[in-house]
Amino acid sequence: MNILMALSQLEVTGAEVYATTVGNQLSHRGHQVFYVSDTLTKKHNGPFFKLRFNKRSVPRRFWHVFYLIYLIKKHNIQLVHAHSRASSWSCHLACKLTATPMVTTVHGRQPVHSSSKKFHAMGDKVICVCESIQQQIVTELGVELNKTVVGRNGIECNDFKVQVSPDNDKKIISIIGRLSGPKGDVCYHLLNQCIDLDKYQVRIISGTQVDKRFEPFKNQVEFRGYSNDVQTIIAQSDLVIGAGRVAMESLLCGRPTFAIGEASSIGEITADNIQQAMSTNFGDIGKKGLNVDFSILKSQIEKALLQTNCAPEVTELIKENYDLDKIVEQIEIIYQDTFVEKRRQEIPIIMYHRFIKDESEKGVHGTYLDINMLEKHFKLLKRLNIETLTFADLKDSGTVSRLKPGKRYVIITVDDGYKDNYELLLPLLKKYNFKAVVYAVTGESFNRWDVEQADNPEKSVALMSAEQLKILSDSGYVEIGGHTLTHPKLDTLTYEQQFKEINENKTELEKITGKPLASFAYPFGIHNQDSKDIAKQLGYDFAVATNSGPLGMHQDLYQIRRIAIFPRTDVFGLWRKIRGNYVFRKAK
Repeated sequence: MNILMALSQLEVTGAEVYATTVGNQLSHRGHQVFYVSDTLTKKHNGPFFKLRFNKRSVPRRFWHVFYLIYLIKKHNIQLVHAHSRASSWSCHLACKLTATPMVTTVHGRQPVHSSSKKFHAMGDKVICVCESIQQQIVTELGVELNKTVVGRNGIECNDFKVQVSPDNDKKIISIIGRLSGPKGDVCYHLLNQCIDLDKYQVRIISGTQVDKRFEPFKNQVEFRGYSNDVQTIIAQSDLVIGAGRVAMESLLCGRPTFAIGEASSIGEITADNIQQAMSTNFGDIGKKGLNVDFSILKSQIEKALLQTNCAPEVTELIKENYDLDKIVEQIEIIYQDTFVEKRRQEIPIIMYHRFIKDESEKGVHGTYLDINMLEKHFKLLKRLNIETLTFADLKDSGTVSRLKPGKRYVIITVDDGYKDNYELLLPLLKKYNFKAVVYAVTGESFNRWDVEQADNPEKSVALMSAEQLKILSDSGYVEIGGHTLTHPKLDTLTYEQQFKEINENKTELEKITGKPLASFAYPFGIHNQDSKDIAKQLGYDFAVATNSGPLGMHQDLYQIRRIAIFPRTDVFGLWRKIRGNYVFRKAK
């Protein structure tokens, strides 16, 4: 996807670290990430455009909106991700005018006044870095709960290792964070009231210019300025004091950590208070104003300095909740949710069964298509410059790859594994350089499940042999998928019977093709929770139904909707079904 990260800041903040860290990981995953902000200090893999969001006069704000519209159109931006109130206001209007999906990550407590209640300006989805933010914007700003989600800061956890406790003659306390705003107030009070500056070596690591109120401490405190090597500073420290990302990184290094932010003091992080710490972003988010009793912190800091490391279970909990890969995977899902729901567009997954050459081969159930009409379908896809994907492709590149800018995709699926798939379909796939997914039954030699219907029997049609399935699989044009042994209605079977049907079919097909199967199709589209659980347990990455499941295919990978193609689906009918909005129109 083409993503625009929008920030407003004049110095390095947690929001910038979050945006660039997540953005760089998104770039690594194949997305094109652009940045727009007043300043941008952290390393970023993507173009940066300077825009002075902090200039908030009415004329300036209109200029911001027009410039954002220019960027959106020029760079084919598919989604805007804002990270501040100032930037989100302008982005919200620009996205409204261009129908561009928008996500906002809220990093701190939001101002509450009449205009912010009426005009949230947060776009289609709000990511809250902790539960306290989510609670505030829902209860005080009236943002709908279903438009919010908690998505924590992402950290490259593997970059941090548990450090050996330093052997300092004089214990080192490192205070890391901004010296402006409420965080500056916290640092001042800590130095003035809570830390024995003669007893300990105190380091202040901040990119903020040191103002006059800190002058009295300059002979006792080391003001180091901004550092790109915070991990070394943490490793040298007997105690790290900070909030937000600082606390997380310190805990990943196993160091004793005292969490205090611009809202509250959590104190030394332990297994008993880690959940409270995470829910407040380690003291940064809470009730309005600074709610800290500094008179009691001195003894708490002294106690924390007696520790040599934080509890190992605390470090593991940070890894579990803040791992960058997991966070970016969550963000990619949010992007897909927002894009699909806003645009009401989804990759069409069309479903064929068998193909015929003349009238005599027609069936009773309408699960056939004349091969000449199939070629007309393929010609339409080619004319519209639509490319074909398989589920194996999505397994390799992720479901978000189907939203690649400037591309139109379709997934062609063919159920049951009829012999005509080998004789008629494969030559057309080769001719048009298309790919398809063929779901094969392996326990039958013909369509017994249709033929032996007492009330409406179908004519007998042969299925492919193992040799023919192998040729399809080796051709490079066909992904073979599972479709059970005998094509039963799975919801009528016991768990054990379903497991046998799905497992033995998968085993046989993998033996035939020599490849692991990526996807499975429920016979008749019928399934229950056992069917989904078994497909997942057996290692399938995807399972397709027919007309059931969420409208976004990524929202349930084991109940993916498909669009049926019938004998009367002509070229116009296919065009209607592959426009991308078909499942949304049908679901009305």
